[in-house]
Amino acid sequence: MKMLNEFRCLFPAVSSNEGLARAALSAFLIPADPTAQELADLRTVISEAVTNAIVHGYRNSSGDVAVCLRMLPERVLYIRVSDKGCGIPDVEQAMTPLYTTAPEEERAGLGFAIMQEFTDSLHVRSSAGNGTVLTMRRKLGQIHEEPES
Repeated sequence: MKMLNEFRCLFPAVSSNEGLARAALSAFLIPADPTAQELADLRTVISEAVTNAIVHGYRNSSGDVAVCLRMLPERVLYIRVSDKGCGIPDVEQAMTPLYTTAPEEERAGLGFAIMQEFTDSLHVRSSAGNGTVLTMRRKLGQIHEEPES
């Protein structure tokens, strides 16, 4: 896969780092000049992915979350968020809207549904005890240039 640019980071799975992931994504996208809606959607996507890794992947334990952002040809953004946490025993069930493993924490169970809605593709690879890898792609719209006066 040819890439035009790439950013990688690894950070502790603590809730304050969700904001770090959103900020990193925003800064990475600046050269692509996304629309406000694209930026809002993608900030939500990475927030959901990182939150899932922190809250569900490392329940009652600690670890790291890895984020990889790539700009591919034709304005396609690739996002990978991974953890080495407890994994997802049943990915299909976990992707069911309103399903949550943390109902006592008043979780809505919509993270995967949101990620699917705001991306062109979402792939989840996970196994119990070995962590989870989410990969997503989203094609950005064309850059709208201001007409010359």
